[in-house]
Amino acid sequence: MQVTAVRSSLLHCLRDPGLAGDVSAIEYFPDAITLVRDGLIERVAPADALLSTLGADVLIDDHRGKILVPGFIDTHVHYPQMDVIASYGTQLLDWLNRYTFPAEIKFADRAHADAMATFFLDRLLENGTTTASVFCTVHPQSVDAFFAESEARGLRMIAGKCLMDQNAPDGLRDTATTGYADTKKLIECWHGHARSLYAITPRFAPTSSLAQMDTMRALSTEHPTTYVQSHVAENRAEIAWVAELFPEHRSYLDVYDHYGLLRDKSIYAHCIYLDDVDRARMTAAGATPAFCPTSNLFIGSGLYDLKQALAAGNVVSVGTDVGGGTSYSMLRTLGEAYKVQQLQGTSLSPAYALYLATLGGAKALSLDDKLGSITPGKEADFALLDPAATPLLARRTSLRDDPMDVFFALMTLADDRAIAATYAGGKCVHSRLGSAISF
Repeated sequence: MQVTAVRSSLLHCLRDPGLAGDVSAIEYFPDAITLVRDGLIERVAPADALLSTLGADVLIDDHRGKILVPGFIDTHVHYPQMDVIASYGTQLLDWLNRYTFPAEIKFADRAHADAMATFFLDRLLENGTTTASVFCTVHPQSVDAFFAESEARGLRMIAGKCLMDQNAPDGLRDTATTGYADTKKLIECWHGHARSLYAITPRFAPTSSLAQMDTMRALSTEHPTTYVQSHVAENRAEIAWVAELFPEHRSYLDVYDHYGLLRDKSIYAHCIYLDDVDRARMTAAGATPAFCPTSNLFIGSGLYDLKQALAAGNVVSVGTDVGGGTSYSMLRTLGEAYKVQQLQGTSLSPAYALYLATLGGAKALSLDDKLGSITPGKEADFALLDPAATPLLARRTSLRDDPMDVFFALMTLADDRAIAATYAGGKCVHSRLGSAISF
């Protein structure tokens, strides 16, 4: 039985604060003890109420002056695209052919996949991200490499092998038959093992034949507790291409819906150019959109209308979408999300931004019973924020005694330096403080 305690400030969402940021949905303790037993949160209380009840055997990580928040949840990211980040000068379809596909071909080599999985997870943890919905490549060994490394660190992760049997180069195509068989085997190996969860992963509709779309419908039906993840309505040229390939469907989203891939636990990245009918259909089906602001800006795809999505009842979350995205930092991603909404006349409150990256992300992934808030019974995944990580942050965050103002400054000015430590299952898995790291 392992019992630890973290002493720090504590900030989290109790429920959805709404776009305007209802502060009554936010809980903040300036000095709290978070008690963890066997990887789960046992108790949370002000330090002066809890310290005297702790046994002498309880190890206290004393981080007063820093802020404990739930581990960040990135609902759309590509681990094979680390070498693609910051690639110059193209929009989506050319960008895939010029940069992404050549990088992904290398994952046929298991040793390369292993090395990249290690590097990728290091980047997530140094940015306080403890759960992500992750695209692997078409190669089954890319999935094995990813889950082997994430399980070694005790992480709650979702991932899947890309399914793509057309409109991709040699070395990156499977077939309808092999894609089905490989995916089924991977589901049986990894889904529900330790803290791993599997996502059926069509790259996007243009890279799957009608035969493969049929096999994905079968996989989704046969394995209803799995996730589905893909892309939709990211780029106007992409949408036009889908219309040419699937002329019988009313929309890009309708292609996925027709093949049984629009359901509970399905996450669709981007969703920029959905109409009201599609947004309503997402809500009715239980599917969720992942807003990827740095990618949408960098590749020039467009501006996501958060207000429209929320009006339709969509459960929105946030993804970094590296390598189209430009940072693994969820704090930076939230800062860019704020700017994207400002351009459309909408103010993204810091309370709602915190929600998007924590409890909202957990809700979008149907994991809010396990993750997203620092609540007894939930898994002990945390990020420890340092509001004085840089001289500028230290000065700015000292000006106002308001935790949401401090969080807004962090999401505007911070990067990985502001993540003092990251915990998964109550164990420190990243630290800038010299603490022991366990994995």
